[in-house]
Amino acid sequence: MRKLIAATSALGLLVACAPVDRPEVNSATSVWEPRDVVTIEHPEWSRDAVLYQINTRHFTEEGTFRAAQEQLPRLKELGVDILWLMPIHPIGEENRKGTLGSPYSVRDYYDVNPEFGTREDFRAFVDAAHAQGFKVILDLVANHTAWDNRLRSEHPDWYEKSWDGSFRPTPWWDWSDIIDLDWSKPGVREHVGGAMEYWVREFGVDGYRADVAGYVPLDFWETARARLDAVRPVFMLGEVQQTAWHHKAFDATYAWDWHNTTKNVAQGKGNATSFYGYYAENESLWPRQAMRMTYIENHDSNAWEGTMEENYGAALEAMTALSFTGEGLPLIHNGMEACNAKRLEFFERDPIDWNQDPDCQYGDLLARLITFRKANPALENGQWGAVMHKVENSAPEQLLAWVRQEDGNKVLGLFNMSDRPLAATFFDGLPQGRYTDFATGNAVSIEAGHTVELPAWGYRLLSSGGR
Repeated sequence: MRKLIAATSALGLLVACAPVDRPEVNSATSVWEPRDVVTIEHPEWSRDAVLYQINTRHFTEEGTFRAAQEQLPRLKELGVDILWLMPIHPIGEENRKGTLGSPYSVRDYYDVNPEFGTREDFRAFVDAAHAQGFKVILDLVANHTAWDNRLRSEHPDWYEKSWDGSFRPTPWWDWSDIIDLDWSKPGVREHVGGAMEYWVREFGVDGYRADVAGYVPLDFWETARARLDAVRPVFMLGEVQQTAWHHKAFDATYAWDWHNTTKNVAQGKGNATSFYGYYAENESLWPRQAMRMTYIENHDSNAWEGTMEENYGAALEAMTALSFTGEGLPLIHNGMEACNAKRLEFFERDPIDWNQDPDCQYGDLLARLITFRKANPALENGQWGAVMHKVENSAPEQLLAWVRQEDGNKVLGLFNMSDRPLAATFFDGLPQGRYTDFATGNAVSIEAGHTVELPAWGYRLLSSGGR
């Protein structure tokens, strides 16, 4: 037995030491070779675009397309590029919430809400927006319909059912005014996909914001994107936070984690280092082409979470500046530029009071940030912009400091993420250089070992080599 074991051990040693024949790897076809997983092309006009969300019901005193059209010159002066209109379709009456109902309870994907005007009024709005250099995207509600959408009676099998066979809203949420479509049915895909093509082809719409995009199968969005791009280059914003949605379907998705981090820090539930997790994941996990919407407010946050003042208080301007200059796609929700301090009603008419704060300077800040952004190519969207690089400093829990630079353009961002003044010294050479100060227009020189001082919730933006 000992001899057999010894022989076996020796044989094993010989095998272990013998040269191993390894198959040749063709580098041209290797599965390990890095490749770009994003196959869609962002339209060129989205390169440095800023989004502006319009709730037609609240945007003007009249609450119509015609009245909104009259405001286009003001939005042009503000500097925004892509106008996102909340759903324009007729709203369901059965199980309606409130007097007028939710815009996200769609009764007909192929018509417009008479509350807002006619199809021709909408066409005139789009044409006027295009003439003034805007792009227009529509809010698409694909996951569900109103109870009295004709599809319910004509195609009851197109809907998901509860345990007892009844029509049902999206599980777990209190969305009692809608019922869920069944995306395993080809007819659902053709009907909703056909509506998407209809508004692009017949009215010149430039894309969509997809409501609860993550509740609809990804392959539908990928097919829809290809079909829409065959008509004209479109821009797609998805209400979802998953990387795969960027590969073949969406240009932009929601940065919920960024939004929640800014609120937490503003409310004293975090500090400058709280941003590290978001920005580390953004750089390491997400495609470079991904545009992630970094927003201070949208219709949901305003209605259900609180106003800008409630959520951000004294930190509002710093967080806004970060949303426009850090990696991300900035959004302005209608009323922000007027310092709107009201939670707008979701199911009723609640026109924005554009004169509520005669001393409001926030709109001026937004316009200046847009101008600054467009003057510095390093701040562009997606793969066109530069990666953020952290600046090491002596007060990391207070000072969020970074540089974005490419092709001779350099932006240094300094943000005091606390309610007390700071003095911090830079530990590396990354921020060194000569700049122009965003706030003052003065020349600034940053040398090795420079110490920066900022007041509570203060920030500085310095740039060089811009347009």
